[in-house]
Amino acid sequence: MSKRGIAAMIAAIAITMCGSSFAAGDAKDTKAASPASQTSTKAAGVAPAAAAAPAVQAPAKAGEPIKIGAIFAITGGASFLGAPEQKTAQMLVDDINAKGGIKGQKLVLLIKDSQGNPEKAVSFAKQLIEEEKVFAIIGPSTSGETMQIKTLCDQSKTILMSCAAAEVIVNPLAKYVFKTPQKDSDAARKIFMALQKLKIDKIAVTSSNTGFGKAGKEQLEKIAPEYKIQIAMSEVYEKDATDLSGVLTKVKAANVGAIVNWSIEPAQAILAKNLKQLGLKIPLFQSHGFGNIKYVQAAGEAAEGIIFPAGRLLVADALAKDHPQKALLEKYKADYEAKYKEDVSTFGGHAYDAITILAKAIETAGADKEKVCAAIENLKGFVGTAGVFNFSPTDHNGLDINAFEMLTVKGGKFVVYTN
Repeated sequence: MSKRGIAAMIAAIAITMCGSSFAAGDAKDTKAASPASQTSTKAAGVAPAAAAAPAVQAPAKAGEPIKIGAIFAITGGASFLGAPEQKTAQMLVDDINAKGGIKGQKLVLLIKDSQGNPEKAVSFAKQLIEEEKVFAIIGPSTSGETMQIKTLCDQSKTILMSCAAAEVIVNPLAKYVFKTPQKDSDAARKIFMALQKLKIDKIAVTSSNTGFGKAGKEQLEKIAPEYKIQIAMSEVYEKDATDLSGVLTKVKAANVGAIVNWSIEPAQAILAKNLKQLGLKIPLFQSHGFGNIKYVQAAGEAAEGIIFPAGRLLVADALAKDHPQKALLEKYKADYEAKYKEDVSTFGGHAYDAITILAKAIETAGADKEKVCAAIENLKGFVGTAGVFNFSPTDHNGLDINAFEMLTVKGGKFVVYTN
């Protein structure tokens, strides 16, 4: 065989091997309630997230359906996040399609239940990108999952609209990666501002051993000196902890003025209950991961008085009539609660923002990934549930500290915190 023939064989083998590198993430789909959606909860073997990126897909042709992948923790420890995200995404896609789609192109929503597991998120992301050839991915629900697929999505030029909060998702910047929840650093600053008003300068920090917990802990430790606040102790606990009395015993011994807890798991409610059981009467601040009334219900009376930063969705009825978010928040709240017979949450709101931002960009630029990325980066004054978004080529979150309101729990409900 000639040298040219041998080279051709080697190239063919290499292409075949590259093409199979994403087949390990195979998963079977089952039809969801809506014909525009498919849901899967089954993941197979997982290959490294940074494997070679698949070939870039051509823009969708006019009239063709646009496939959107979604990775949510619908079940498992982070289901308080993923379940409302899945419901919201499906509701919005059904509504868009009922109105004719985006410039005549219907959306096909392919939903995967990662159960909050980063390995499953990687497997599903690979399947959605390589096999389903999705235009974009909404989610995942958690920061740890998002960080595991960030590079994969960016290298494959698949737009990722994350519903997770950690600031590292968009810093350092990746061209195709965006996120809709507010920044960790802004949440930390809002908490520190509230502590200053209470004249508390010595605190304990507790956090779960997750991507979100780690990122929040780092932001708290980094920013605390700006507000002359001492972190007397910092304790990390297992995300599936069922009793945090031991952690709180250490907090009690540290003689601090308040606790700042950073997690998304049911441990948020467990910490509050254990705090009450120990009779430790100091303020408990939670992160912006507390924005689901189910955490309050799980903690019962122990949730009373918890303080945390959140978007204004949870207190939409308290906003002034001329507030730029009021109409949108009240409509989303009414639509969601009428359809699903449960309270709206900030987490569903993150999916709402992800879908509507993506839809607006596709409407503006057409179903071309490069142009849609540019359209998102140039989106200004876009009203969402988390705030008013102002994206740029260097800001793939688009929100500032004004997107937050400090809330508290009063009578088992969320209300604006007034100190």
